[in-house]
Amino acid sequence: MIERYSRPRMKRVWSNENKFDKWLQVEIAVCEAWAEMGVIPKEALSKIKLARVNLKRMEQILKETHHDVTAFLESVSESLGEESRFIHLGLTSSDVIDTALSLQLIESAELLSQDIKELISVLAQKAIKHKYTAMIGRTHGVHAEPISFGFKLALWTDEMRRNLQRLAEAEKAIAVGKISGAVGTYATLSPEVEEKTCAKLGLEPAPVSSQVLQRDRHAQFVTTLAIVASSLEKFATEIRSLQKTETREVEEPFAASQTGSSAMPHKRNPELCERICGIARLVRGYALTSMENIALWHERDISHSSTERIILPDSCLIVDYSLAVFTSVMKGLQVYPQKMKRDMELTKGLIFSQRVMLALIDKGLSRKQAYEMVQRNAMKAWKGSKGFLALLKADPQVTAVLPATELEPLFDEQYYLRYMDDIFKRLGLTEAQWRGKSTSGGSELSPGAI
Repeated sequence: MIERYSRPRMKRVWSNENKFDKWLQVEIAVCEAWAEMGVIPKEALSKIKLARVNLKRMEQILKETHHDVTAFLESVSESLGEESRFIHLGLTSSDVIDTALSLQLIESAELLSQDIKELISVLAQKAIKHKYTAMIGRTHGVHAEPISFGFKLALWTDEMRRNLQRLAEAEKAIAVGKISGAVGTYATLSPEVEEKTCAKLGLEPAPVSSQVLQRDRHAQFVTTLAIVASSLEKFATEIRSLQKTETREVEEPFAASQTGSSAMPHKRNPELCERICGIARLVRGYALTSMENIALWHERDISHSSTERIILPDSCLIVDYSLAVFTSVMKGLQVYPQKMKRDMELTKGLIFSQRVMLALIDKGLSRKQAYEMVQRNAMKAWKGSKGFLALLKADPQVTAVLPATELEPLFDEQYYLRYMDDIFKRLGLTEAQWRGKSTSGGSELSPGAI
């Protein structure tokens, strides 16, 4: 089941091969900057560009040095001749590590953005399809007034759009490099080297840095992922609630050969949505760690490093995975409009109490008088077998103001959906913006709609 949602692209971003390739990219970009400034001979640069890192050899050296950057540099140097003396010229380890890490986070952000756009597309199509699929709205878990299932999904669509914007802002915050030396003063480099290097890597130079890029940037990135994960948890929790046996208005996909329990063959559990909820807890924990990494001693200590080796790859990998799982859930979601209809009728008309109260107020009663008249009959409906409308018709105080012919039209759930078009237009969720393909075929909204 897990392999079904495997995300090889994100795994590649956080592989050792890609990590050390990024380190090498930074080293070569710095050498190019030095060459442009006349410090490194151009003939040496042409050879430096052919440098390679041997991961097996690096592992051997690491056992002796216990320092990954020195092991990396020695491995790279072995692929060169005397030109190796120009590698890492004037740099400190964090110049390479932090700048390369920014490149990895940018790659991750771009993949996550694609994931979010796909989910937005699926949610939008489902929202449009169920724009007028009436269901009960619940507050405090108790029936309130009718909404539509499409309205619920429109809320989710808009929330994921905000998450897409948050991720773009977090990506911008982390799309910086630092080539400023041991404590950030450029003592062995110059701002010009940093500017040239960052330009070659597609990064902005950090306006100021210590030995490291400041960790509020990384915290913004991880906390953004925690918000994304929490949104998914919110959606998944709603599906879990609506899938309860006594409700069963929607249901996550369940394959023909799937089993829900080793003991009870009848079970159809929302295990995918439960998985998403568990993952969200983990990412929020990573977000807390990322914020604790902001406070380092003086110009830098190493307390953040060990945690980042876990929280940065893991948060990217599991949010990527969670987005894939939830998108799959939404593509295959089973929706039961008839059960939604039956559930709206469970309270025997009580969901129309506000309309009745407002109609009485419109007839000239005070709000207090109208509220008391409606609540008196509503409480009888809760406790007895008679429906709310029948009780109102039998109440002479009510009918003296609102005859039965005026009461009955108030009990229409479609009244609550009359502004759905306006809401959907405000969100840009219109049929005209849909390309017409099914979600299983990877359909999307037009770029303007997303």
